[in-house]
Amino acid sequence: MLKNMFKLQDYINNLPYNERVALFDKHIKEYAEDEYIPEDRKKIFIERTKGERELYIEKYGSKKKPKKVVSTKGRITKSNYIDFDKAYNAALRMKGTKNENFGFYIVVAIHTGLRIGDILKMKRKNFEDGVYQLREQKTGKAKTLPFNTKVLEYFNELRNKSEIVFRSNKGMTYSNQQINKKIKQTFKAKNKNYSSHSLRKSFGRKVYEVNNQSEDALISLSEIYNHTSIRVTRTYLDITQEKLDSIYLGI
Repeated sequence: MLKNMFKLQDYINNLPYNERVALFDKHIKEYAEDEYIPEDRKKIFIERTKGERELYIEKYGSKKKPKKVVSTKGRITKSNYIDFDKAYNAALRMKGTKNENFGFYIVVAIHTGLRIGDILKMKRKNFEDGVYQLREQKTGKAKTLPFNTKVLEYFNELRNKSEIVFRSNKGMTYSNQQINKKIKQTFKAKNKNYSSHSLRKSFGRKVYEVNNQSEDALISLSEIYNHTSIRVTRTYLDITQEKLDSIYLGI
């Protein structure tokens, strides 16, 4: 039976994007219409499934078949967060080197929590103005984002004075693939999967920690990330998993 369960999970994990989302929707509908499930349990099932659906869409964000990172057991793994200070110090070490534009990408990512597509669209004028007004690429929502001192200090020290702020050594804006490759090269760690999403999570973890791991911090982050609930935000930032780990390790 256990072997069949793993086969079923592998089948679900390898479904195309549209079919996977449709499966979430089907389960939500079935839970809602099942008259034999008690209302309290029904509510838990529905909220949990909606949260998993939200995280899946947050991770892949397109209707194309997602590129999967597969573990040795054949299961899909998600991006892990990178410690904020570790990321920031790595970026500082890149100042004055051929990688300083990439270092600046790290600084912007961990201080804004924006997705890679929204960061790479930034131009020199946005930083000179000290504020970034954008419409998020994924959600279409308008957002106004002021840059803090650390972002602007790094920007002012860049040797790159062109309009293309995140310029590769070939003179073009970094591609998503180039950024992700450089992140993996910079932050190597056993059993960790790092990507541009990891730096988005670094921002969230830092906000959560400097605000004493409060519910108010999670509410604000939920709004920034456009999550449907703070429970989704907890899971997204690996907070829920860490609590579960502590239970197992504490026995």
